Formats: sequence, C-alpha cells, structure tokens
Amino acid sequence: MIHHLYLVAVPSIVAAGGSQPGSFYWWVSQTPLKILTAGSEAVLVFFVLSGLVVTLPALGKSRYSWAGFLSGRIARIYLPVWASLAIGTALIWLLPRDLGAVTPGSWIATSNAASTTAASLLNQMSLTAASYGVNNVLWSLRWELAFSVLLPLFAAVAFWVRRRWLLALCVALALSLLGLVTNIDALRYLPVFFVGTLMAVRLDAIREWTRRRLQRPHARLWGIVLVVGSLLLLVAGWLAQPIAAPGTLPGRVFTQLAVCGAAGLVLAAVGVPFLRRALDSRPSQWLGRVSFSLYLVHVPILASLSFLLGDDKWWLVALITIPLALLAAWGFYLAFERPSHRLARHTSQIVARDAARLSEKASRGAARIAVKFARR
Repeated sequence: MIHHLYLVAVPSIVAAGGSQPGSFYWWVSQTPLKILTAGSEAVLVFFVLSGLVVTLPALGKSRYSWAGFLSGRIARIYLPVWASLAIGTALIWLLPRDLGAVTPGSWIATSNAASTTAASLLNQMSLTAASYGVNNVLWSLRWELAFSVLLPLFAAVAFWVRRRWLLALCVALALSLLGLVTNIDALRYLPVFFVGTLMAVRLDAIREWTRRRLQRPHARLWGIVLVVGSLLLLVAGWLAQPIAAPGTLPGRVFTQLAVCGAAGLVLAAVGVPFLRRALDSRPSQWLGRVSFSLYLVHVPILASLSFLLGDDKWWLVALITIPLALLAAWGFYLAFERPSHRLARHTSQIVARDAARLSEKASRGAARIAVKFARR
C-alpha cells in the first residue's frame, strides 16, 4: 500500500522539488529509505515465502494428495480474487474516473482502468491476463497460481538437488536474471518460488545452521547484519542507479539482487530471534492475518480516491486511504478470505478422499487384469 501511495505522489513530488540528489524524491527513491516504499521487491519476498510455506505440508508424506492440494489452492486463491474484482468494478461504476483529474502518463493513469467491459473482467477473473486494470496487484496471483500447479515438479526437483543446494540456488538466480533481461515473466518469477521450495526441503539444515550461529559470540550482530544486508539487497537496483542505469545489463543485475535480499529476509525470519519476536507481536500478527486482504483491496480504494480528488492531492489521498484500506481489509478478511480458507480445506479433503478411492479402484482393477493374464 505504501508503495502505491508513493507512485501516486511521485508526479507531484518531482514537479515540486525535482529528482536531483538531495531532493525529496531522491531521498525516498535512491537511498536506503527506499525500503519503506519498495513494491515489486516486497512481492519477491512473498514469492520466496510462498515457495517455503506451500511446500512444507507436502514434505515427509508418502501419500500426500496433490489433487486435494491443488483443488484447495484454487479455491483459496480464486474466491478472494473474484471478490476483489467485484469491489473494484463496483467502485469504477459508482465513482466514475476522469483521466483529466490525474497526471498523464503516471502510474495511476496508465495502470488503473477508467472503465471496464464484461470480456475484460472475465479475462482478469481467470488470472491468465497479462494486465489487470481493475485491480493491478493481481499480476502476482497469476504466478502464485502457476506455482501451485507446478508445485509437484518444483518439490521433486528441489528434493533431488537438495545436497547441491548452492548450485541449484545459483541456477535459479541465473534463470530469473535471464527472465528479467529477456522480459519473459515466467522465467523471471517462477525461479523465485523455487528458491523458497529449496529452502523448504533444506529447512532442518537451515535451522541447525542458524542455531549454531546463535551460539557463537556476537550472534546478535550476525542477525543485524543479515537483516540489514538483506534489506539493502532488496533495493540494490535503486541504490545503484547512479552507476548502473535502469534497463542496462548492470542495472538489471543489481535489480536481480532483490531475490537474494528476499531469500535473506525469509532466512532471517526463520533464524534471527529479535526479528522473530517482532513478527510474533500482536500488531504484526494482526497485519499478517489481514495482509492478503489488504493486498487485494487497497488499490481499488486508492485508485478511486486518486481519480476523485486528483493525484496532486496525494497527501489527502494517503490520509484517507490508509485507515480506510485497513478497515476494508479486516472486513474483507471476515467476509471473503476466512470463508475461502474453510472452503479450501473442505474442498481439499473431499477431492483427496475421492482421488484416493479412484486410485484404490484403479489399483484393484489393474491387479485383477494382471491375475487374469498370469493364469493364461
């Protein structure tokens, strides 16, 4: 949400103070303060974390139902997505969007639909579209869905290469960089999920490694270095802009370091005590509970207010959006996300049970056929 508020504010900030070193824009964009407004970089953290937590339940289970997992995952993803699109469409209809009220060429003007059609809405509902004008954060859920479909393959490969994890990690990072350079989004983002999957199959070793680190002198300093270093890697592409322009190969290499930063933050969440305590606090737990809902509802609200008030009043948009989006996220969680959890569990159990029955019947049928052939 802070990232998208930053994008709304950028045209006015640059117009008022420029973008040269020392300007307000420079401070929030090309210094470590960029961590506060990181956007796509934060999504990479989510991708690594998803690769870890989605893979874990499947490990160590000889009879894990992939059909049950996928059916539940589809319900878990699609129900909140469709609800967010319904809210976004309703806001477009109720609060007409005038492109003249916002800066031409800005994020708010180019990435948020001023109107929509049934065909476009259905395309976005499928999560197969390349862009999502009604709620543009859905681009990341497209890759979340693709990862869910490919999880058996990812888990198998990660398990196979677990002893050569460093080589596998380097290959994943190289493939992701290749995707960034060639503008192939699947190649750019899916290896990031694999990094999390690799962490899942190595989780016991990771915990043992961090336990040993914590027993050494200056353990707290090690944790601070890991967290701070990971945060800086996350925004390395922005910090390096004076020496590596965006779009150039060096610039893209620095941008790609965000994947390393994302993995480092997930590692820190696993093994750094002070970060774990912060994440276990009540405010963090509440934000974690509604974070997915907040992710899904904040852009339709922000976009509607920006078109209504004008992006030149970004400060007023921010003052209204932040509390309204938090309140809407809690309501969305209660009305849609939490029920989607229950539906996903129920669906997964039913499909897993039915798949097991079909598998058992197929095995019996194959055994009978084998017996008949053996008697001939």
